[in-house]
Amino acid sequence: MNDESTFISHLVELRARLVRAFTVIVLGFLPCAYFARDLYTILAQPLLEKLPLGGQMIATAVATPFFIPMQVALMTAFVVTLPHTLYQVWAFVAPGLYSHEKRLFLPLVIASSLLFFLGMAFAYFAALPLVFEFIIFFAPDGVAVMTDIGEYLSFVLTMFLTFGIAFEVPVFVVVLARTGAISLTKLKEVRAYVLVGAFVIGAIFTPPDVISQFLLAVPLYLLYELGIFLAGLTNKPAGADSDKPLVDNAHKPAAKEKDS
Repeated sequence: MNDESTFISHLVELRARLVRAFTVIVLGFLPCAYFARDLYTILAQPLLEKLPLGGQMIATAVATPFFIPMQVALMTAFVVTLPHTLYQVWAFVAPGLYSHEKRLFLPLVIASSLLFFLGMAFAYFAALPLVFEFIIFFAPDGVAVMTDIGEYLSFVLTMFLTFGIAFEVPVFVVVLARTGAISLTKLKEVRAYVLVGAFVIGAIFTPPDVISQFLLAVPLYLLYELGIFLAGLTNKPAGADSDKPLVDNAHKPAAKEKDS
């Protein structure tokens, strides 16, 4: 009965945390919805700047001009209120963690959030302008490049997710090393495979051009190296003092038998 009441109390707390996070997202959505058109214009800027003179985007569905900016506003509200959402996650999980787990969990949550935002920023300021310039440059003569706003949003979100997740590599490497799932030595040995895998991922999850593939593959590999470096700083070196008592205790019984 005690276990059941504890489980129910956890469910009640989880519901309360979810309601708080959802409420803040809705409150953040209201002002974002007011500026929805401006937010979409900012999001579309990497393409609009590369279109030829007189080029524009189009809407092929009746309700698209309304729903697409609203989706951008909701996405913006989620990103802006993400610190509060992560705090709710932390407040729910923290009571069940040990002190050393708390010291690891909170920095990882903060670092993963910052790296995801950094990946989105890299996609917006570096990858998207080059990709659009490359695509428009190869458009045949007489072809007017007029992208549907819904298709554009889907493409940009895919790029944001791809680069955001790719920039999480240092966190994954540190977690693997700290939990002992893969040794630091093994992580260093598979560098060549990671480099090849980075270019394969770049070819799969980016548009079919060499530029975007390099823009994803090169940072992906460099971030892997950064993860190895950080894992080396956080991991205990081999032969630490914590191992010495085990070695000494292993020799003590043998010494006593010899004396007897």
